Amino acid sequence: MRLVFAGTPSAAVPTLRRLAGEHDIAAVVTRPDAPLGRRRVLTPSPVAQAAAELGLPVIAAARLDDAVTAAIAELDAELGVIVAYGGLVREPLLSTPAKGWINLHFSLLPSWRGAAPVQRALIAGDPELGASVFQLVPALDAGDVFAARVVDVDEEATADAALEALSIDGAALTAEVVAAIADGSAVAVPQQGEPTLAPKLTLDDGLIDWAQPLSRVFARFRGVTPEPGAHTTVDGLRLKILEAAPSVGADALEPRQIAATKSALLIGTASEPLAVTRVQPAGKGAMHAVDWWRGQRGTEDLRVGA
Repeated sequence: MRLVFAGTPSAAVPTLRRLAGEHDIAAVVTRPDAPLGRRRVLTPSPVAQAAAELGLPVIAAARLDDAVTAAIAELDAELGVIVAYGGLVREPLLSTPAKGWINLHFSLLPSWRGAAPVQRALIAGDPELGASVFQLVPALDAGDVFAARVVDVDEEATADAALEALSIDGAALTAEVVAAIADGSAVAVPQQGEPTLAPKLTLDDGLIDWAQPLSRVFARFRGVTPEPGAHTTVDGLRLKILEAAPSVGADALEPRQIAATKSALLIGTASEPLAVTRVQPAGKGAMHAVDWWRGQRGTEDLRVGA
C-alpha cells in the first residue's frame, strides 16, 4: 500500500523502518532540523536521518499547514501513518489520504491521551504499559482503536528505556494494522472507559517530594528521567538525580535525610530510602553521588529538599 509517514523522534523510527520494508512510502513528514548540544548545531530529526538512510523523500515542516497538505495530496497516498510527529493533523489533511490517518500512541487508550503518555503512566505507577493504533480524528487521541497491546517493560525502567521497548512492539502492532487495512480486514472499535490526560511535562514535574513513600518517589523518578529530569534542592541549589533505584535492606531514614554507603547515597522517604548513584549539581557535570557527597561541608546535617 502507498503510505505517507509522519514522525520526528527516535521512538518513531522502528515503525518507519518496518513499514518501509513492507509498503511504498511516498514521503516522510518530519519536523525541521533543530539546534542540539552546547554548540547548538542544526541536526536532522531521528526520523529524517532514518528516511535518508532508506532513500525516502522528506517533507520538513514545523506544522502541517496548507502547503504541506497540498504536497501530501500530490503523493496520492492511500493511508497516512503518524507516530509522535509533534503537531496536529487537521482537516483537510486529515481526509487527504483515501483511508485517512492512523496513529501509533504509546498508551492503552483511553488512558493517557496527550503528549507524554509513557511518562505520565510511570509517574502514576500504572501496573501495565502498552501501545494502541487508532484512527486519527480531530479530537485528541479519541479515535476508534484498531489494535492495542500490553508491552513487557522492566519494572525499574525509566521513561526513555520504556519508550524504546514500546516503540519496537508498537512498530509490529502498526504493521499488523496497516496490513489489515490493506486487505480490508481491519476493524476499529470505539474506546471504552474514562479517559485520562497526559500533558507535556514541565521542569516542576521533576521535583521529588520526599514526604511520599518510596514507591511514589521512584515512580516519579522513572517517569521524568531523562526529561525533564528528576531533581531536588540542597542549600537552595538544584541537584539533578540521574541514576537511582529502590534501596535493598537499608534502615529507614527520616524524609530528606541523607546517609552514605560505599556505593550510593540513601535519601529518606516516607518509607524505605531511595538509593541514588549518580547526580549532577547545578553548574557542574554529572558525577557519582558519593563523590558529590564527600565534597560537601557539614554533611552530618545536610538534607535534600532544603
